[in-house]
Amino acid sequence: MAQNISKKLSFIGENIKKIRQVKRISQAEFSSLFNLARPSIGAYEEGRSEPKIDTIIQIAHHFRISIDVLLTRKLTVSEIYSLDRLNEKLDKAHNLEPTSKYPEAIASKTGIPLVKNNHYLDYIVNYQTADFLNKLPVIQLPIDNPNNLRAFEMNGSEMEYHQQGLHHGDLLVGRSHSLENLENLVGKTVSIVHKESITTRRLRSFDISQITLITDDPNYPAMSIPKEDILEIWHIEAAYSTYLNPPTLLEERVLILEKTVEEIKKGVSK
Repeated sequence: MAQNISKKLSFIGENIKKIRQVKRISQAEFSSLFNLARPSIGAYEEGRSEPKIDTIIQIAHHFRISIDVLLTRKLTVSEIYSLDRLNEKLDKAHNLEPTSKYPEAIASKTGIPLVKNNHYLDYIVNYQTADFLNKLPVIQLPIDNPNNLRAFEMNGSEMEYHQQGLHHGDLLVGRSHSLENLENLVGKTVSIVHKESITTRRLRSFDISQITLITDDPNYPAMSIPKEDILEIWHIEAAYSTYLNPPTLLEERVLILEKTVEEIKKGVSK
């Protein structure tokens, strides 16, 4: 019996962590909500202990999630946001005014929609929602046809190597690409919108079931994403950065070699 209970509770810690991340709640804030010690939240999320049944009931009731789902299945970002949207509709039906997450849309706004790091999770859920896209900030670039473009703020440093490449915070401009005909994207940088995150890497290979991505920093392992989890693919065509790249090692060696040759010529001419 104890073994069966353990199996049922196997996802509670992971789900608490995912809920916190999606709703941007710290461990301290989460513990305060349910009158728990802050270290207990870390223990739950790391699988070192499990909350009592009355705490599980409180969490399920507070976030309006089925106890069965909370215990027996790993929640996805999309599911948590779907529950949020459903609960907002229920609140509105009961004359409750949910707090708006986004500023009012700017009338006649033109430009390339920008997905910043703190909007990644929101974008995964609302990438097909016109109202959400209209409320995204935009960037203006001298490009003739910006309609099929999207800008993403680079998150992470895995595409940076020896201070070269894409840096955290760079603005990447991508053009929409279908999941078919990926041959022309092999070796190129892409931003993949999938069910768990938005990932920017270089496409190494693909097959009927998945794609494999690599980073420009060889210290990171390759990453595979099932095609069924992919929502959008954006071929990165331009990057805008405030970071000035220093010369590469090869450039430095060429400069040193040129300087040495120049000195030798001066010595011979004397």
